[in-house]
Amino acid sequence: QVQLQESGGGSVQSGGSLKLSCAASGDTRCMAWFRQAPGKEREGVALIYTGGGSTYYDDSVKGRFTISQDNAKNTVYLQMNSLKPEDTAMYYCAADRGESGWCYDRFFSLEYNYWGQGTQVTVSS
Repeated sequence: QVQLQESGGGSVQSGGSLKLSCAASGDTRCMAWFRQAPGKEREGVALIYTGGGSTYYDDSVKGRFTISQDNAKNTVYLQMNSLKPEDTAMYYCAADRGESGWCYDRFFSLEYNYWGQGTQVTVSS
């Protein structure tokens, strides 16, 4: 069983920055950030395959968000720059165990086994 604890959400103005953290209690191979805005479906934001370090970003955040890992702390971060009002959502950390291809497939189908409680990000214009 893996437990995830997110932190770092908050309220910022458009163009501002926030850094989210997700600390995992167990062994993981893939960790990702998803978000869900009111009235919208949950969507994948960024993925890191902790087994090798490869990353993936949704087009909507590419060039603005950076996902990174600290293996010593078993923690993944999401640095969010140039935030826009449309980035407003509940952000969820998720994790799973598996090889790279599996991690990517499950990212696109939103089927990771372990999820955090979520942290709210609000961007005002």
